[in-house]
Amino acid sequence: MKILGLDLGSKTLGMAISDSLEIIANPIGTVRFSENDLQAALMATKKVVKEHDVKKIVLGLPKHMSGDIGVQAEYCLEFKKMLEKELSLEVVMIDERLTSQMAERVMLKADISRSKRKKNVDKLAATIILQTYLDIHSK
Repeated sequence: MKILGLDLGSKTLGMAISDSLEIIANPIGTVRFSENDLQAALMATKKVVKEHDVKKIVLGLPKHMSGDIGVQAEYCLEFKKMLEKELSLEVVMIDERLTSQMAERVMLKADISRSKRKKNVDKLAATIILQTYLDIHSK
């Protein structure tokens, strides 16, 4: 079974996919859309789910450092409901605090240019979200 990891922003959706053994997460891309256009994000997700025979989705939940749920987290929860209704798949939420900063730090250490970092941060954050889930739920 393959699992899809998602990092949802207001204009981007980072995506990562697991291997069939559910051990390793690999980045597969970033979808860009008009601000808050969840329908475009849903259509892109639907396409990837079909192409990769995905059986579960892990979606990052951006909580505040205090653990409170803010506007962006509510946005992600709305997207979760859309995914479950449209795709009839289990959608697991995982705390994504600091994943984008971790992704940025990894790329800085790798001496990746600013423009490439900006282009890749969302799919790398999705990879971190998914890998965290895989590590916690390893068989």
